[in-house]
Amino acid sequence: MRVVVVDDQTVVREGLVTLLETLPGIEVVGSASDGEEAVDLVAEVSPDVVLMDLRMPRVDGVEATRRIRADHPGTQVVVLTTYADDESIVGALRAGAIGYITKDAGRDHIGRALEAAASGQAVLDPAVQARLVDVAALTRTREGGGPPPDGLTEREAEVLRLIATGRSNAEIGRDLFVSEATVKTHVNRIFAKTGSRDRSQAVAYAHRRGLVG
Repeated sequence: MRVVVVDDQTVVREGLVTLLETLPGIEVVGSASDGEEAVDLVAEVSPDVVLMDLRMPRVDGVEATRRIRADHPGTQVVVLTTYADDESIVGALRAGAIGYITKDAGRDHIGRALEAAASGQAVLDPAVQARLVDVAALTRTREGGGPPPDGLTEREAEVLRLIATGRSNAEIGRDLFVSEATVKTHVNRIFAKTGSRDRSQAVAYAHRRGLVG
């Protein structure tokens, strides 16, 4: 797995590079000190995953994520940041990040998050997931509940909620007692109805429409 590290703090950035180089199967192919450098670097080295900080000068992590996902859809972005506030989380997910973990995550947690992202699975830190659930619950309360939006069936909404928890198609199939092929059909319909390009955009949609939790 080819990884790029982005963080404006030199000590943190170099520390992450050193840490990742101790993990089997990971090759750090570059590092950047801000979002603008990150966008240029991704275009140059085509990594599988970018480990992205959020608060940086010139171009922040959200905008860099948006550009990278638009221009290089084969590159996933995992946010690694100190901030787990609602605005940061939603902004990153809307921009196309597939994962969001906080900087108190351990070495193995970061490694698993990168592996999951490389295989297209959404990864959310437990604290981040809790914030999404809380905010979504408030959103549903404000909107008064009602049927799922945009023509989603109740089963599709259920599958979407499970996607938002980071479950794979196989895991969703086991949870709902249906085949993986059936789950894939639901996922494709969800993408079509929500206008989502991938699972990370579907997660952001689920949050915006109050379907998580």
